[in-house]
Amino acid sequence: MSDRHVYEYALLRVVPRIERGERVNAGVLVYCRRLSFVTARTHLDEARLLALDPAADLAGVRAALRAVEGVCAGGGAAGQAARDDAGRRFRWLIAPRSTIVRPGPVHTGLTADPAAEAERLLDLLVR
Repeated sequence: MSDRHVYEYALLRVVPRIERGERVNAGVLVYCRRLSFVTARTHLDEARLLALDPAADLAGVRAALRAVEGVCAGGGAAGQAARDDAGRRFRWLIAPRSTIVRPGPVHTGLTADPAAEAERLLDLLVR
């Protein structure tokens, strides 16, 4: 039996002005079905975002990223999603939406430690 598990991940992207098509990677969602694990790791490069849109709503973006982290964490921070399992929370978070914080496409991989993988992906793709 392998100690590695299939996981899925998606980037969280901030799109300050849709008409320009520019975006800033601001986080990563990681889900491992076998371990019933879902997490979000975020990092907002405010200077980069403001370079794309000096009028960007930083407080709103930070609040949206915190909300995603709360849904992943479950419990009271997840609101109505608190009763959902990790998979349903992940699927809800990766659904396309018309907001400034948007999920990117879903990718897959293998990992023995999904929490460490989330940190690795955050360093590689966001920071």
